[in-house]
Amino acid sequence: MKVLLINGSARKGGNTFLALSEIAQQLAKHGIESEIVQIGNRPMRGCIACGQCKVRNNNRCVFDDDLCNRVNEKMASADALIVGSPVYYGQPNGSMLALVQRMFFSAGDYYRNKPAAAVAVCRRGGATAAFQTLNMPFMMMNMPVVTSQYWNIVYGREEGQAALDTEGMQTMRTLADNMAFLLKNTYGKPLPEREEWQPMHFIR
Repeated sequence: MKVLLINGSARKGGNTFLALSEIAQQLAKHGIESEIVQIGNRPMRGCIACGQCKVRNNNRCVFDDDLCNRVNEKMASADALIVGSPVYYGQPNGSMLALVQRMFFSAGDYYRNKPAAAVAVCRRGGATAAFQTLNMPFMMMNMPVVTSQYWNIVYGREEGQAALDTEGMQTMRTLADNMAFLLKNTYGKPLPEREEWQPMHFIR
């Protein structure tokens, strides 16, 4: 079993990385492999709704000059996903949002039905709004959302301060424990039968 973690911070060793590393270390105690992917500080394209990923039906975004397709390839063999982001103006990092939207639209089959969780890291406020925003796409993809003892939030501003948030770090470990429990009890089990999607628009 493997969990893919995405660090949505441009700071490679910052507080978001510390939070995700705490999760990864706890997953290792359960014998579960993990990998942290760094979003980096290069530009991240947003979806332009060209639909080429659907036309070609190849689980690839037409833009191949950033992280999106590499993450999709990793998720093809991963069993769960955790995304972490710093809070910018009460929202997740814009690059993180652009990446997630393109990931799910271009390669939804790689994500659907796999457990998922989000982590928000902030100095003081806005974490709950960012946390909610990160979780919403999971529900659209039939991804079971993994909980913890509290909302998955860690506090810290300067690099390394997240390690001083003892409750936040405990929340990360509990999240990892719950993710391990869910994976171990559902791995290899048949998925629920799904009804055919019945989309409806309110404009007639």
